[in-house]
Amino acid sequence: MNYSDSGLERYILNHTSPQDPILAELERSTWLKTVHPQMITGHLQGMILEMISHMIRPERILEIGTFTGYSTICLAKGLADNGNLITIERDDEITDFAHGFIKKSGLGDQISLLIGDAREIIPTLEDTFDLVYMDADKDEYLEYYKLVFPKLNNGGFIMADNALWGGKVLEVPESGDHFTKGVIAFNRTISEDPLVEQVILPVRDGIMLIRKKLS
Repeated sequence: MNYSDSGLERYILNHTSPQDPILAELERSTWLKTVHPQMITGHLQGMILEMISHMIRPERILEIGTFTGYSTICLAKGLADNGNLITIERDDEITDFAHGFIKKSGLGDQISLLIGDAREIIPTLEDTFDLVYMDADKDEYLEYYKLVFPKLNNGGFIMADNALWGGKVLEVPESGDHFTKGVIAFNRTISEDPLVEQVILPVRDGIMLIRKKLS
């Protein structure tokens, strides 16, 4: 079902809690000042991330891919008291923008923004995590997964954005389409992994929700 064409998306938003004013300002600024504003999480998906975080009440969250910090702030709202979130962003030209809004949100003391390649940073992290959110280069999803899985607490969750990749997961990818190949390989690997349970939520571009089984 196409929510946009049917008007259901507007209905859903009208029956969803109002957008945080700081997040509304962040969304406007992202559309005005960035090259790829469509990458922002936005109100509907942001509320879902916030709700899931509140349900889990994680002490430690790892986010791979900060962009302008919208999802970072949403996830951090559900942290347990004295919890912390580490977010990793490769693009050093966007991090000052993100950091400014993270500070405005009042959650800056609980959020650490690291700049660099997540594949190099994750092995250096000593923390273990209750929740991991992946929204970075799609051709690297499997690498991220293999790196974070040993650092994910038993019963912990991974959320991976863009699991449906605009419907391209149903097509045979072109030879140079590394992102589509990456998403398809990631989804297949997760579905075959006996150590996890998973479901794809059909929200926007699809969120793969993964739970690490208790050992």
